[in-house]
Amino acid sequence: MSGSFLDKVYDVKGAEATRALYDDWSDSYEAEVAESGYATPGRAAQALAAVMPDKSAPVLDFGCGTGLFGQALRRAGFTQIDGVDLSAEMLEHARAKDVYTTLAQIAADAPVHNGGDYAAIAAVGVIGAGAAPLSVLDTLFDALAPNALICFSFNDHTLEDPAFEARVQALVSDGRALQIRRDYGDHFPKLKLNSVIYILQKT
Repeated sequence: MSGSFLDKVYDVKGAEATRALYDDWSDSYEAEVAESGYATPGRAAQALAAVMPDKSAPVLDFGCGTGLFGQALRRAGFTQIDGVDLSAEMLEHARAKDVYTTLAQIAADAPVHNGGDYAAIAAVGVIGAGAAPLSVLDTLFDALAPNALICFSFNDHTLEDPAFEARVQALVSDGRALQIRRDYGDHFPKLKLNSVIYILQKT
């Protein structure tokens, strides 16, 4: 890899350090992840499209970064996409893509604004090693209206900690969610890293 941020990201701890790293990374982020064959956004958008026939229903791209997942959603046919992220610099790149209805910067501990208005909330490449803590999954899930969907991914680094998969299965076994999809496949194929894409429906 020509860049160095992807080597650093899995060791970052805390919201402020994470925000600073992504601010610094914003200009080179897309080139660096493309060099490694970043596949999760496209896979996740196709998975969500397969279970959401109404592509005009509103979707929240939580942790939207530079907008790669928003672009993938638009290519999959979605038309009403909002985005939020910690990093103001990342959001500037997302804004330039012109695929979002609204974009906003958020604080790490902020509640999900109007979460119940969304047919789906997505957190692709957002929760796990080098990113948001597992508690964010609960925050997003709690913000959903009944029958709404949550789409998220855990990469191989994250899955090394069994707590992440266990939290997903607890939501299902507790009867709070139905697991609609669980797809394991390419994340950074050139680095031989994979990810799981999950789609849960709130009961």
